[in-house]
Amino acid sequence: MTDVQTSSTHPAPGVLSRIFRTEQDGAPGDGHEQVVLCHDRSSGLKAIIAIHSTALGPALGGTRFFPYASEEAALEDALNLSRGMSYKNALAGLDLGGGKAVIIGDPNKDKNEAMLRAYGRFVESLRGRYITACDVGTYVQDMDVIARETGFVTGRSPEHGGAGDSSILTAFGVFQGMRASAQARWGQPTLRGKRVGVAGVGKVGHYLVGHLVADGATVVVTDPFEAAVNRVRAAHPEVEVVADTTALLQAKLDVYAPCALGGALTDDVVAALGEFGTSIVCGAANNQLSHAGVEKDLADRGILYAPDYLVNSGGVIQVADEIDGFNFERAKNKATKIFDTTLEIFTRAAADGVPPAVAADRLAEKRMREISALRTVLLPGARRA
Repeated sequence: MTDVQTSSTHPAPGVLSRIFRTEQDGAPGDGHEQVVLCHDRSSGLKAIIAIHSTALGPALGGTRFFPYASEEAALEDALNLSRGMSYKNALAGLDLGGGKAVIIGDPNKDKNEAMLRAYGRFVESLRGRYITACDVGTYVQDMDVIARETGFVTGRSPEHGGAGDSSILTAFGVFQGMRASAQARWGQPTLRGKRVGVAGVGKVGHYLVGHLVADGATVVVTDPFEAAVNRVRAAHPEVEVVADTTALLQAKLDVYAPCALGGALTDDVVAALGEFGTSIVCGAANNQLSHAGVEKDLADRGILYAPDYLVNSGGVIQVADEIDGFNFERAKNKATKIFDTTLEIFTRAAADGVPPAVAADRLAEKRMREISALRTVLLPGARRA
């Protein structure tokens, strides 16, 4: 049963239908187990916690702090991101379900201790059904503040026994997925001599650039924030910078890596990738496909797409390792397996005659379906056997 707890706001009817959507044909549907709208008047907190599935274990996913245009847009994002976390955690082989939270506001103006601690109390009220971490607009220092109110938080600073910046293994995992894509497309697991475009060089993108440069790739980047571009230029002066994503798409790339916000692969973007001869799409952004059918368009144009929630799972692997006492080398070894899983997805896709995104969904749904037969909904305070 879906539990929707509301504050002073109410979801639009169309959004409610997405929350309550049921399973079809025996595969996990879009229906969410629980959606909590959080409002703390004294701090000004408005947040949404969306738990998509606890079939595999407690729902783990980061908290996004973003100035959404509307509360409906924030809820849509929370629903999409939390569903993606269910699939990401399943493919990563974690005993964790999928959840995500969003805080509505400008993190550069609105974020403060009182707001973060109020949010932590809402997380605590779920008694372990949801475990939070960093995402766009939140950092390890924020997790340390949230942890003053709840123990259900990962991605904390090393000073507090945490994993630190999860962008490190997120970028490492994307690089492993890109190496696997190169193996599948060109027969060698390297980007040496290839032209790779990175859209967004913030948290994850700048680490990814470092891996690519070290591997011998020619790297072209773009980012709307000058500080992010300057940081990359300072570390890697050989990197080429272009004005915007349009210019990046026209840069005759072998590989395109979307590493900013979701919805990056629109019909127009896919058409441009095909026109300018891009062979691979593999990036860190979540929910890259702007709508259903884009994955088929990519395949029809001969563009190999590495599913985003597969290749960007290094970050969640890193913070999940923190739950039992963080060990970086252990987490990195797990993230290295993204290479093998990506190759497996490409092999399954070819055998079944479907795009890789469909093959990845099928494999994740298979694991969720098989484990959910043991226990479908995680009760507050319960632990998996």
